[in-house]
Amino acid sequence: MNEIEIGPGKRARIAYSFDDIAIVPSRRTRDPEEVSISWQIDAYKFDLPFLAAPMDSVVSPETAIAIGKLGGVGVLNLEGLWTRHENPRIQLGEIASMPQEQAIRRMQELYSAPIIPELIKQRISEIRSAGVTVAGALSPQRTAELHKVVVDAGVDLFVIRGTTVSAEHVATKNAALNLKKFIYELDVPVIVGGCATGTGALHLMRAGAAGVLVGFGGGAAHTTRTVLGIAVPMASAVAEVASARRDYMDESGGRYVHVIADGSVGRSGDIAKAIACGADAVMMGSPLSRAIEAPGKGWHWGSEAHHAELPRGDRVHVGTVGTLEEILTGPSRTADGSMNLFGALRRGMATSGYSDLKEFQKVEVVIHRA
Repeated sequence: MNEIEIGPGKRARIAYSFDDIAIVPSRRTRDPEEVSISWQIDAYKFDLPFLAAPMDSVVSPETAIAIGKLGGVGVLNLEGLWTRHENPRIQLGEIASMPQEQAIRRMQELYSAPIIPELIKQRISEIRSAGVTVAGALSPQRTAELHKVVVDAGVDLFVIRGTTVSAEHVATKNAALNLKKFIYELDVPVIVGGCATGTGALHLMRAGAAGVLVGFGGGAAHTTRTVLGIAVPMASAVAEVASARRDYMDESGGRYVHVIADGSVGRSGDIAKAIACGADAVMMGSPLSRAIEAPGKGWHWGSEAHHAELPRGDRVHVGTVGTLEEILTGPSRTADGSMNLFGALRRGMATSGYSDLKEFQKVEVVIHRA
C-alpha cells in the first residue's frame, strides 16, 4: 500500500473509503433475474448477504424474525434493552421522545439496569419459535460471563462485536478473553469483530472465527473518530482483510473465513462496493433503522452512545422511508439508494457481468476522488 510522508520521521498509508471508489462494468452484462446473491456461512444459507447490526434501534425479536423471513439475519443485542427490561418498548419510546440534550445521560441510566439471564433465554426462544436462524451478540467484556446462557438458549450464530476486538488483548488486572480457546470450545459458529487490518483479522481467523467483522468507528451513529481519533476507510480495510483471508486459506489448508463489512454501509451502492473489495456480506444498522417496523421509531443509536464513562456515539434522527421489505427487496420509491438495497446489488452485478458474489469480488474498481 502506498505511503506518503506527512512530516519528518512520520509516514502514513494512503487508504480509501467506499466513496472514493467506483465499480467498472466488464465487456458483458446479464439479466438481473439470473444473478445469485445468496450467501452461506457454516451450515446456514441466506437469500440476502447481510446481517442486521445488533443495535436496539434496529433489531427487536419481531424485526429479527421479519428480517429472517426476508432472507437475512437479524442479530439481537443481548446486552441491550431487550435483556434488561421486561417491556423495553417503554424505554424505547422514551429514548425516541426525549430532548437531544438529555439523550446520552438518560440512555446511560436506562442501560445501567442489570442484564437478566432469563430474558436472554426468553428473547432467543421468541425468535427460534418463528423458525428463522437465531443470532445474538455480546461484547468481548460480557462474553465469558454470559456465553453459556446464550448457547444453552439455542443461538445458531454467536457474534462477539465491539468497536475493536483483538485476539491479543493485554490487561494487567483482569484476565483477557482467550478467543482461541473460547471459540474452539463452542458448538456454534462465531463471528468476531471489528478489526481493521490484515494482521488483526489473521489473528481472529487463527482463533477459529467463522466470520470476521471489518470496521472501526465508521457507523452513522458513531463519534469514535471525533472522540478517540480512530477510524479506518472501509474500502481499503475490507480489501486488506480479504487479502489476509487468502493468506490464511493457504496457511490452513483451505479453511474459508467470511469477511463481513461492518460500517459505512449506508446506501445500496456501498453494499456493492464492499463485496467488490472482497467482502462476502455486510452488516448494516442505519439503513434498517429507517424502516417503519424499526424499534427506534425513526431514531438510531449504538452501544457506544450510552457507554458509562466515555460515550462515542449519538442518538441520530434518521426518519422513516418504508417497510423492512421495501428497504431490503423493494419496490423502491426513492432514487437515493435507501430502498431495494439488494435489488440494486443484483442489478449492479448484472450490469457488471457477474452472476454470483464470489465472482463479483473480482470486479475491477477505480479511484474517483474529487
